[in-house]
Amino acid sequence: MLLTIDIGNTNITLGIFKGNQLKAHWRLASDPARMPDEYGLQLLGLFRSSDLRPEKLSDIVLASVVPPLTSHIREACQDYLSKPSIIIESQHCAPIINRYDPPQAVGIDRLVNAVAVEKKYGLPACVVDFGTATTFDAIDRDYNYLGGAIAPGVGISLDALVSHTAKLPKVDLQLPEHVIGRNTTQAMQSGLLWGYIAMVEGMVARFRAELGEDTQVIATGGLAALVGSHTASISAIDPWLTLEGLYLIWERMHP
Repeated sequence: MLLTIDIGNTNITLGIFKGNQLKAHWRLASDPARMPDEYGLQLLGLFRSSDLRPEKLSDIVLASVVPPLTSHIREACQDYLSKPSIIIESQHCAPIINRYDPPQAVGIDRLVNAVAVEKKYGLPACVVDFGTATTFDAIDRDYNYLGGAIAPGVGISLDALVSHTAKLPKVDLQLPEHVIGRNTTQAMQSGLLWGYIAMVEGMVARFRAELGEDTQVIATGGLAALVGSHTASISAIDPWLTLEGLYLIWERMHP
């Protein structure tokens, strides 16, 4: 039994693999102010709620873009699950070749996603990850991770809109039925979500123009289903892509 952990700026995503099957998955809030003991107790609670036994774990693999949280989660895993964590770095992500400039500047989750996409969907590919930021990642047919684009996430866009205006309220991120909003709430939801879908469609078209029209476009992250299900630009929606990439990397490390 393998525990995979992806530490992002907003969420910590965790998954349990039995063999090559993802049997359980969870999301926790990323909070560097929380102590390792708090995360450790939460981990034990998640295991118990899914009728899983920590002593059955064979390994823990971890990818992180939040260095202050990395040590907290590693300590929680060691103290409460009695297992050290394998920290995934770019050299573990073969056959993907990191062409970013400089290579160390790219988030490890983006390379892990590239590993999963290459195995599951084939290349060339574009990964659209709807997280705190929305990232577009390009992998060509020769296994080169080329880079991509980074845009503000939907949640950040909403926060900026509300904080910089006097009368616009905080609204739920729900897709309105019509693009033309009949009230302020609908108008904001339309601009945030239909506008975001239009941005994704435009970016995907430009990525395909550079990578090739046969480019597979995979949506992942927390809002992948909400946005990706309303556009034909997305080839597949895979919300747990990073966890599967971590499993594939671990599998290659333990043939």
